Amino acid sequence: MRIDIITVLPELLKSPFEASILKRAIEAKLVSVHFHNLRDFATGGYKAIDDTQFGGGAGMVMMIEPIDKCITKLQSERDYDEIIYMTPDGERLNQGIANQVSLKENIIILCGHYKGVDQRVRDKFMTREISIGDYVLSGGELGAAVLCDAIIRLIPGVLGNETSALTDSFQDGLLAPPIYTKPREYDGMKVPSVLFSGNFPEIEKWREEQAYDRTKRLRPDLLDD
Repeated sequence: MRIDIITVLPELLKSPFEASILKRAIEAKLVSVHFHNLRDFATGGYKAIDDTQFGGGAGMVMMIEPIDKCITKLQSERDYDEIIYMTPDGERLNQGIANQVSLKENIIILCGHYKGVDQRVRDKFMTREISIGDYVLSGGELGAAVLCDAIIRLIPGVLGNETSALTDSFQDGLLAPPIYTKPREYDGMKVPSVLFSGNFPEIEKWREEQAYDRTKRLRPDLLDD
């Protein structure tokens, strides 16, 4: 997979990709991530990429021209399966979306900034608009990092155990069940005995029941879908 990220602040984005699972995935050449500074595609002495909005109103708007130049250049070099805009008013990121995007070969992610982008950018280029939650950040960079983490870990070979991602919360529409490790007892708190039974059908049944109960208690909205 190749991910191209268009941003006003590339330095803000780089650190998440320089550690842990994302770093290993890049070093193993399972994914390549490229950052594009939007100001490199701006004209004029000030390299402006934003301006006031027509009709008045507070907040600056990202202009279409530098974004057009950047995306057009990338599209001249390869085909892209998705061009994604990170924005608070996009569809809310969930595990299903992460699963879908992880299957793509080449994607572009545009990080919003200021008040947002000229609507013509969305009309002309975007195939998908994604939000990481119903709140507003200073820009789309952190959202882009979250999206990349969610999809890269799903690429075959990235995680040491391929079944790990398949048992994460939300993969089956439920939260994950409780998990335990050594010691078997700590400060009077014991690990459920069923986990030591060796009866794997019973263990799986227990996990399913726990996942359902936990979801019903903490995220009942998931059961309504």
